[in-house]
Amino acid sequence: MIEAVTTADVLTARYAGLSARAWKAIGLAALLCAAVALPFLVSSYRVFQFNMVLVYAIVLLGLNILTGYNGQISLGHGAFYAIGAYVAAILMEHMGWAYWATLPVAGLTCFVFGFLFGLPALRLRGHYLALATFALAVAMPQILKYKHIEQWTGGVQGIVIIKPEAPFGLKITPDQWLYLFTLAILVVMFVAGWNLLRGRVGRALVAIRDHPIAAEAMGVNSALYKTLTFGVSALFTGVAGALGAIVIQFVAPDSFTAGLSINFLIGIVIGGIASISGAFYGALFIQFVPNFADQISKAAPWAIYGVFLLAFVYLMPTGVAGFVRLAWMRMKGMRYRRDI
Repeated sequence: MIEAVTTADVLTARYAGLSARAWKAIGLAALLCAAVALPFLVSSYRVFQFNMVLVYAIVLLGLNILTGYNGQISLGHGAFYAIGAYVAAILMEHMGWAYWATLPVAGLTCFVFGFLFGLPALRLRGHYLALATFALAVAMPQILKYKHIEQWTGGVQGIVIIKPEAPFGLKITPDQWLYLFTLAILVVMFVAGWNLLRGRVGRALVAIRDHPIAAEAMGVNSALYKTLTFGVSALFTGVAGALGAIVIQFVAPDSFTAGLSINFLIGIVIGGIASISGAFYGALFIQFVPNFADQISKAAPWAIYGVFLLAFVYLMPTGVAGFVRLAWMRMKGMRYRRDI
């Protein structure tokens, strides 16, 4: 009798696990279908805004890999975003490259820059590392204005990019096509990030973050993983920067100030540290909340923005992703208690 009950319990648990995975797959499929339909249901301006949400989500995923999963604080990802944007703009404007062909080059360039920056950053931790990366963000606009590279970067005037048309004779607007193109790239980047973080590499990153000495004792090459993480994080940000330049159709040094890097850090905190889904919530926050604050008060929009920021941090200390996860667990607990 005991053996039969135990077997039944195991089968029930397995069925429940399979059911949960099935529902999760169905939910993701429904969310993807809604995302594909979105640009055909809203205005062109809203399409542009949601396109930027997708771009920022890629950035925040890359930054979360570095900060959330590996514990390296960066206030300089706006610089990598700028490098990716300028690589795409220069290749399209001066060399006639197709917009889609610039993405891997932008990502690879930022990977190299991130990896090289990660080497000296090995000697820095905590607020010292944050200060070093912040210096990179502060210096980047001035570097882009440097007169000896002005012929490529356009100096203070920047570079104007021509918006690509929809291919294959598709009867959709350029904005709708760019949204769908960005969505496809986002799916690829998030699948790659999920596979990276849910496997052996992800466990090594978390081990270095939580117990660096224990990780070294277990044979994890801390220096190699840290520099590679910096490179991979910069790669994600560079791809997003290239997409952002194509969507906005313009790059200029003053578009990539240190404030952009701070916004990215705000995004991962609001969305949820060490959370893949948190990248979406953080991207929605940094795209729409400043607009809401401006609509509420034209005189003091940043004061309203600060109120929103404090409210999110106070009410959701683990980020929006953590709040959603906790709410779902409580709902499942209530359903379980009701069933018994």
